[in-house]
Amino acid sequence: MKEIQSVKNQIIKEVKKFHQKKQRDVQKKYLLEGYHLVEEAVLAGATIDKVFIDQKGYELYNDWLNEQLVDCYLVSTEVLKALSELPTPQGIVALVDKQEQIVENFTGAWLLLDGVQDPGNVGTLIRTADAAGFSGVILGEGTADLYSSKVLRSLQGSHFHLPIIHRNLIEVIQQFKQAEIPVYGTELNQDALPYTKVTPRKDIALVLGNEGQGVSQDVLNLTDRNLYIPIYGQAESLNVGIAGGILMYHFVSDRNH
Repeated sequence: MKEIQSVKNQIIKEVKKFHQKKQRDVQKKYLLEGYHLVEEAVLAGATIDKVFIDQKGYELYNDWLNEQLVDCYLVSTEVLKALSELPTPQGIVALVDKQEQIVENFTGAWLLLDGVQDPGNVGTLIRTADAAGFSGVILGEGTADLYSSKVLRSLQGSHFHLPIIHRNLIEVIQQFKQAEIPVYGTELNQDALPYTKVTPRKDIALVLGNEGQGVSQDVLNLTDRNLYIPIYGQAESLNVGIAGGILMYHFVSDRNH
């Protein structure tokens, strides 16, 4: 195992650049931190470019590391702090290749995110879609970067379990409509329906919008129906992550368990 002790090392300087979205987009690689997420990447068959581990991490994960055919570096505490975006580094950071997502059709239940900006919300919604058995997630313009460290921590590996693709929502909704798959938006207005009035079905598209402005009007103009969740207390609205969980589980509620 190679060792790196200085934050000025050229390899470390290059890897730190992956904290930037531009670098992740150009090189099609991203950083994962923590044993659980790195293990998820390996189990999913993702290509691990490099692994950086400090002494404490080496002691914890040595046996597991010996089973992996990856380029591994034992680094100083200072180096791992430079690579980490956490207040307390978790002992291991990996540089991982993005996996190309190929989707041939949009059958099943799909979650569409329209400008959801908070990384925690994006990660929570994708993780819930994974748990609810959705077929995939489509990230529209303005949605937080899937490969930012905050989204990845919130995801807890769910991006390895279902397709997540970036698309223009106007264009992709047209594809759903051509396939006669109903598209449901979320909006509070006089024409919206309580979500409980909609019968669950296998093939649907559910659109959730920005935390402040909701789903954009251009997208709402294309939906088949818009839904709302009744509020019985005095709160003005629900967090989009909570609302998404309620709606997603409603649409899969008729499945056999």
